[in-house]
Amino acid sequence: MSIFRKKENKTYDKTGKRPVIKCSICNGEQVAGFVDTRTGKFEDIMLLRNERDLEKFVSTYSITEEIEKIY
Repeated sequence: MSIFRKKENKTYDKTGKRPVIKCSICNGEQVAGFVDTRTGKFEDIMLLRNERDLEKFVSTYSITEEIEKIY
């Protein structure tokens, strides 16, 4: 077992999906994920508890565009 973890870069279909943050109106919970542009279906990836979680999501998927918030 290694002490150091290799940075894992994942990919997503940039033509068929767009990154979004789904926010709950009731309790403020935020979930990062992708919306399929054809069907509108949301695929959740990770719960965002703080700013570091959002930075991890952006760096893991190499997102360069602005992330939209949906409610």
